[in-house]
Amino acid sequence: MVNVIARSVRRKLMLVVLATTTMALFVAAASLIAYDLRSYRQTAVDNLSTQAEILARASAPALAFNDPKSAQEDLAQLKARPQILAAAIYQINGRLFASFSQGKESSIPAFPEKAGWRIDGDRLLLFHPIREKGESIGIVFLSARYRVDERLSDYLVIVAIVMALAFGVALLISSWLQGTLMRPLLEVASVARDVVERRDYSLKAVKKTDDEIGDLVDAFNAMLQEVGRREKALEEADRRKDEFLATLAHELRNPLAPVTNALQILKMSNDEATRLRAREIMERQLRQMVRLVDDLLDVSRITTGKLGVRMQRVEVASIVRNAVETVAPLIEAQGHHLHLDLSGEPAYVEGDATRLAQVFANLLNNAAKYTPSGGNIRLGCGIEGNEVVVTVKDDGIGIDPAVLPYVFEMFAQADRSLDRPNAGLGVGLTLARRLVELHGGALLAKSAGLGHGSEFSVRLPMAASAPAQPRAPSAPEKAGHASEARRVLLVDDNIDFSTSLAALLRALGHEVRVAESGAEGLRAAEEFKPQYVFLDIGMPGMNGYDLAHGLRRLPGGRAMVLTAVTGWGQDKDRQRAREAGIDHHLTKPVEVDSIRAILEATEAAL
Repeated sequence: MVNVIARSVRRKLMLVVLATTTMALFVAAASLIAYDLRSYRQTAVDNLSTQAEILARASAPALAFNDPKSAQEDLAQLKARPQILAAAIYQINGRLFASFSQGKESSIPAFPEKAGWRIDGDRLLLFHPIREKGESIGIVFLSARYRVDERLSDYLVIVAIVMALAFGVALLISSWLQGTLMRPLLEVASVARDVVERRDYSLKAVKKTDDEIGDLVDAFNAMLQEVGRREKALEEADRRKDEFLATLAHELRNPLAPVTNALQILKMSNDEATRLRAREIMERQLRQMVRLVDDLLDVSRITTGKLGVRMQRVEVASIVRNAVETVAPLIEAQGHHLHLDLSGEPAYVEGDATRLAQVFANLLNNAAKYTPSGGNIRLGCGIEGNEVVVTVKDDGIGIDPAVLPYVFEMFAQADRSLDRPNAGLGVGLTLARRLVELHGGALLAKSAGLGHGSEFSVRLPMAASAPAQPRAPSAPEKAGHASEARRVLLVDDNIDFSTSLAALLRALGHEVRVAESGAEGLRAAEEFKPQYVFLDIGMPGMNGYDLAHGLRRLPGGRAMVLTAVTGWGQDKDRQRAREAGIDHHLTKPVEVDSIRAILEATEAAL
């Protein structure tokens, strides 16, 4: 029974109504009965006390003149009061003076009790003093029927009838409440089941009242709308994720194919010009792969709040020129015409010159890629109010109005076709916008539609004043000539990387030793006593941080220049490297010039 009620809101509601009604009636009936019984008792006592007072006054002369006959006649008048069972008059010394009784069940006490009343079963007994001129001369005794059980039974019958009627009314109210309260809830539950079964979030529950149930229906419908919106957003995000993974695989395979071909050319050809072209191909494609990975890492750092910018007052036009130099080879290869408008007074902003150049180069790169050969690209820089505005405008393929609101979202691609001429991961504009936002600015996009070109505007808050001219950095002092031989230890479990780097360093005239693990590197350092150690971080057994601690404890270890060459390049990784005593931190793939610069430096600092 309990389980049946627990599984049904209807039965719970009926139980609540009936239980509430029952408790209310029970408390009310108990209170009324208790009050009535108390009133009945008090009324009986009061009536009997009045009758006793009358007898006391009437029988006082008979007691005073010792006339039992007159007292007996006074008591005989009680025959007209059938509720009085017995009566008696006692002298002051306690002797019975006169008595009266009706029925065999009546009994008269041999001696009077103390003035007052008491209940004896179904009888009410009362003793009342008789006074004459303020002096007590006797006592009146009365015994009357006290049928409280009959009165209680009558009340219980009445309560039973009232409760039966109340239960009937409660059932009617419960049925009405079920229709008023439960029907909307059941409709909401039915809609919820349909939504789960059909995955159709456009379904809505019908609102029929303006009370709390109506508010519940409104909230339920709003929840369905929000869930439907998020479902669509998740589907779109999932679709973009799938497209991104496919694009990433495509973009990484594209440079790998020419790299593989160039390697075969190097193996098969002895012609120096052919080998040179093969090396150039490999360098271009490797740069492309590095750029793809760097873009992804930058977006990840910005998203997690781990990308910092070094703010200082910088001149925007010079940053724009640096960006143009970066993208110039692509613009020239596409045969585009670049129009620069950098006239006007110098404009300064608080920003990171490297990151801002990355933003402008990204916008120029997009304009070059999405503009047909021989197109026009216009780049302008000016001041509008308190902002510096840099615009990149092209007459290329343009942006579909349906795509324009999402063009800055992660992995967004305006052209998703397999035969699109320009590939990409769809993270460039996301990265550019977030870099601009880190500078307190905004990146906006406009387009009249497909075939009508695009315009991107970078708006940055202008700096209060121009910066002081920085002192030109002095060239690093050399410990010796670039060709001076160094003792170099390479520790990396990737043997292809370490042997290829060793070959390059030997070609530069350095003495090189290679170790394939941290433990082997530590033993080699004790014997070889290197001046420079290039070590990987993620090695099995002893990692790079532990190796660095071990190297520093060796005799002469403090003088070694330690450089981490690793794929771990986040800020926390660099911090751990510093704490381990590593002087420099390079991320793979590493440029030979970076290695050479470290070897030629006399002081080590991260």
